[in-house]
Amino acid sequence: MQKLSARTADFTDSVIRRMTRISNQHGAVNLSQGFPDFQPPKAILDRLAAVSAEDFHQYSITWGAQNFREALAEKQSRLMGRTIDPNGEITVTCGSTEAMMAAMMTVANPGDKVIIFSPFYENYGADTILSGAEPIYVPLTPPDFHFDPEALEDAFRQKAKALVLCNPSNPCGRVFTREELEIIAGLAEKYDAYVITDEVYEHIVYAPLKHTYFAALPGMWDRTISCSSLSKTYSITGWRLGYTIAPPEITERIKKVHDFLTVGAAAPLQEAVIPGLRFGQDYYDELLAEYTHKRALFLKGLDDLRIAHTNPEGAYYVLLDISEYGYESDLTFCEDLAREVGVGAVPGSSFFREPVNHLIRLHFAKKDETLLNALNRLESMRGKMSKRV
Repeated sequence: MQKLSARTADFTDSVIRRMTRISNQHGAVNLSQGFPDFQPPKAILDRLAAVSAEDFHQYSITWGAQNFREALAEKQSRLMGRTIDPNGEITVTCGSTEAMMAAMMTVANPGDKVIIFSPFYENYGADTILSGAEPIYVPLTPPDFHFDPEALEDAFRQKAKALVLCNPSNPCGRVFTREELEIIAGLAEKYDAYVITDEVYEHIVYAPLKHTYFAALPGMWDRTISCSSLSKTYSITGWRLGYTIAPPEITERIKKVHDFLTVGAAAPLQEAVIPGLRFGQDYYDELLAEYTHKRALFLKGLDDLRIAHTNPEGAYYVLLDISEYGYESDLTFCEDLAREVGVGAVPGSSFFREPVNHLIRLHFAKKDETLLNALNRLESMRGKMSKRV
């Protein structure tokens, strides 16, 4: 038999999804994979129930139903400060995962180089490799996760074709300042590179910080592909509704890539979520207030347990420092944590290019009672896990 693809030979399964399976196996509170255990907004669920009896069961337009794109364009035009054309500048995808893949395949040729900040969401490196390109990793330095502008320019000097920007950042919860974004913008312009953004946590940015859309920076619209999804904003991670926003000439290419990747996102779900796209600002204010509360509850619980952790500026992830336990493998630590303590986490090494094995990621997109249950279990971590050293 001929050998399989060399491009995918070093791939592993998703460590995040693996930890969900391990959590389920041991009956652990799953704070690994970032999905909530509470319901989506009632208006969306009510529309979903009605849609099941209506005529939305066949293919929609490949790049997204017309009314979905119009509602999305109206929402994002208000937020991004420019009029977005629903017909020429939006492609609806099967989640932001496909949006990022379609964007990468649209931009990158085999042999091109793509800059990725580390730590990073695990798909970015895989997307780059699947496109035949080579990732260049630039570190975000703990504990504040800032980047060194000179190190970033060194990466651009390698003739990078594009940069991937996750803002707010998963897993570290970093929200890039406008000054930092302007540094990135200046380098992208200087070295004629594209910027592919992942902005799925755009509505979860904690005061006093504000989210800045990279495409809205002066001169950046023409070289930016903005990727996002509805998963986190409306608590519908299983619906797999994402999108790209980009200039018409880029969007035209994305549409073709998307067509051959997945044909189209689920037609009934596109119809069902439209009430959510038309929510007023009060919904997004309430969403942020709820996550601000959950962050405060969870971080105070960790402080009370004397567990060292990061303080996320956005998104809903927190990194815990497990140095005191002496584990050589953070994956082994997470497996033991699920089995012995009953809490599911993700090993930090799955997010870092650097040899980082002393951090694990938890998330707090859960009901208060779920978070309190997890904190009660973590109270025994120091005693139970010390025995495993």
